[in-house]
Amino acid sequence: MACFAVTPVALMKDTLRITEIFFSLQGEARTAGLPTVFVRLTGCPLRCQYCDTAYAFSGGELLTLDAILEQVASYRPRYICVTGGEPLAQPNCIPLLEKLCDAGYEVSLETSGALDVSAVDPRVSKVVDLKTPGSAEMGRNRYENIVHLQPHDQVKFVICSREDYDWSVSKVIQYGLPERVSEVLFSPSHGQVSGRQLAEWVIADNLPVRMQLQLHKICLLYTSDAADDTP
Repeated sequence: MACFAVTPVALMKDTLRITEIFFSLQGEARTAGLPTVFVRLTGCPLRCQYCDTAYAFSGGELLTLDAILEQVASYRPRYICVTGGEPLAQPNCIPLLEKLCDAGYEVSLETSGALDVSAVDPRVSKVVDLKTPGSAEMGRNRYENIVHLQPHDQVKFVICSREDYDWSVSKVIQYGLPERVSEVLFSPSHGQVSGRQLAEWVIADNLPVRMQLQLHKICLLYTSDAADDTP
């Protein structure tokens, strides 16, 4: 009979599967350009057609929450970004966020918007995606999350086409997002909409949104190729 190593449940209750922990500049959202430690959790139930972190879908290393905190502290950071994959797919993401906040860091959470955010520590700045038609995952949007958004949270749309742009504008208006959160972010999908084109649309409509490019791709900070988003 074959024998398989099994990790006892008692040893897994304070663990997370981690793809990587690294220190770089934040590439997007409100803290873009600031030195940040990224904690990338493994696994995601979505398959967005433009995903640039498919390497985080599987694998990873099982670490205790204390070991994660120790690695984070070694960089002496001010800002922490918990990302994925989809970090909320692992239940122990919630206590990790709490422990990071308790340690005095300014913590953000990048989430697809497909999973419940109601249990996220209120000190965390949630960066919540609303998936556009062009993402191929629009049906996974959990609109119930909108009532849990706070003034320091952010909502992000990745724009793949003019249709996506018009859809996103309708959602910004429908849910009154500029009045709910600190930032409404419109990002062009690399290779599908240019930065110049998106900028022209935003200016023409005088939208109360922040158009952003991914700094980490432009500067080749933690990606394999640069985005052609220059004007």
